Amino acid sequence: MPDARPERLGVVSWTSRDQDLQRLKRGLENEYYGLLLNKLQFCESIFRQFTAWSDVVEFMHTGSSRNPEKNDILKAILLHHGKDRNPRWRTILLVIFWPTLASIHWQKRHWDPDPDERWVNVIWAFIHAICCIDVNQRPDRLVQKIFNDTVHRLYDEYSHQWKLMKNEVSTDPTEIEKIKELAKGVEDIGFAEVELRKDNEAEIKKLQRFLREDIISEADFFLIIGTRIYGKSIAECAEERGLDYEAVRKRRQRAEARIRRAEKKI
Repeated sequence: MPDARPERLGVVSWTSRDQDLQRLKRGLENEYYGLLLNKLQFCESIFRQFTAWSDVVEFMHTGSSRNPEKNDILKAILLHHGKDRNPRWRTILLVIFWPTLASIHWQKRHWDPDPDERWVNVIWAFIHAICCIDVNQRPDRLVQKIFNDTVHRLYDEYSHQWKLMKNEVSTDPTEIEKIKELAKGVEDIGFAEVELRKDNEAEIKKLQRFLREDIISEADFFLIIGTRIYGKSIAECAEERGLDYEAVRKRRQRAEARIRRAEKKI
């Protein structure tokens, strides 16, 4: 299956999701998407009522999701996508399901307080859902099927992250003590290193304040110290704790984002 991460598809631009949707809709007007519509019109009579993809999108966005014609339209698109894996089919489906995905994004806000990252994960779950669907096995109620599969995949993604976070919080106490020892600095070193240590100690004190104020967790605190101050790589930290590299990277990213927001308020 192709790598369908939304950032690689160029889907998410966080100036505005509405602007993203309008950009995608304009893209459907180009000749390449027109050829896909012509292909469907030749093979599937239901598409002959439409003159452009905008007509298809409007039809899919109005009325009941249980309309059998809507199921036929999705079935045809998914069948052609299954045959050639042309990424343009995925863009068409993304525009069609955009209101549904926006609804999921809002409904699951308690899973992730970061709306940008949550939206990326929703799109990622949706793309994977449509890439894995087998229309021959499930030809009916496709709207509900895609909705359910997207939510399930989104839950699986966050469930994995929650487990990793739990593991990080319960880091081996001996490992925490090792990092604490590093944070004490080293005696009898040269002048330049003394200055560096002073800078490091100031940074550690700042992080300690954010820890006391519950802006970051203890695990976040030692992760940032280890990687930002004492030069450990994220890969090393992940390997030592038996965690996924991306999970550790994202954890540090989220913690530092919270710190930046807190600093702006000072």
